[in-house]
Amino acid sequence: MRGSALKPGESGVKQGHKARLKTPIREQQRLDPSEREAIIAREAVSFFAEHGFEGQTRELARRLQITQPLLYRYFPSKEALIERVYQEVFVERWKPSWEKIITDRSVPLKARLVHFYREYAEVILTYEWIRLFMFAGLKDLGLNARYLKMLRERAFERVIGELRAEYGRPSIDKVPVTVLEIEMVWGLHAAIFYLGVRQFIYSMPLEADVDSIIDAKIATFLGGVRSVLPKAAG
Repeated sequence: MRGSALKPGESGVKQGHKARLKTPIREQQRLDPSEREAIIAREAVSFFAEHGFEGQTRELARRLQITQPLLYRYFPSKEALIERVYQEVFVERWKPSWEKIITDRSVPLKARLVHFYREYAEVILTYEWIRLFMFAGLKDLGLNARYLKMLRERAFERVIGELRAEYGRPSIDKVPVTVLEIEMVWGLHAAIFYLGVRQFIYSMPLEADVDSIIDAKIATFLGGVRSVLPKAAG
């Protein structure tokens, strides 16, 4: 999304929608059921990102050019369809390699954080990801809490462990992660997430390259975070 970011309010949904639907599902007689299900799920991602989770399955079916009963044959309820969207956008796009990047001590910590957050930004700073996350929070579907729990376990606590190792502080096995440490990592993460909010919620284009912004935020973070880490023994 960098280098050729969409214009504010331009979702990629409208750009690719007609192309995806040139052949209605009902005319795709040779499609395997799993392929049909995948088509519905992909279109649901775009649909809910555009309209929010208040969007009606009746409208989604019309957009897919299928009947609503056929849609429910693949997803028995709207909740089941939303769960599929959650899995596809928030769970399946998480890369286990990121956890290895964070903890690879053969690489300087700053370079690791830059590497991780640049790749992470490639995934989350998109029209669909940002808007679905915001709509899910407003609807209070519980999806955000599940995702943020995963984020804390897979990224935040690992980052804190590496910060402690970098600055000679006790490991998290000996001294549990503190609230302030989590808050500091939250601050860094939220600052990067907010770049997407500015683009896809507020329709405010960024005035600098995303990579440059991430590099600057990480440098600033590392310059001040040690003050909240537990003191070294002795």
